[in-house]
Amino acid sequence: MKNFASLDDIDFTLDPQNLYLEENFTDLKVGSIRRLVPVRADGSRDTGRTEMFVGTTQMMTNEGPLPVQAQLMANNMQEALQVFPTAMRQATAEMLRELEQLQQRMKTEQDSRIIVPGR
Repeated sequence: MKNFASLDDIDFTLDPQNLYLEENFTDLKVGSIRRLVPVRADGSRDTGRTEMFVGTTQMMTNEGPLPVQAQLMANNMQEALQVFPTAMRQATAEMLRELEQLQQRMKTEQDSRIIVPGR
């Protein structure tokens, strides 16, 4: 992660060639699907680029809600709805694998700090 000496070191300029109109669809229970529609700097639709769909949900943990997000490989909203459950399962499984790896690394680091007399 880059360290910044001041706010002047951060470039907050938006890329006018990579703008999207964002729409959010939710069932208010399981999650939501964001449709990202490519637009030009004047706000008109950019038909030279394709829409993207992103699914989000959250898992409740002892520490509070944990967000899960994945790009949905879909060409339209109907397809996005169909692939949402599988994509969320895969993203959740990947997140859990990464958490287990992180826990293992932390345990290994803690174990390596223990000094055992006579060794």
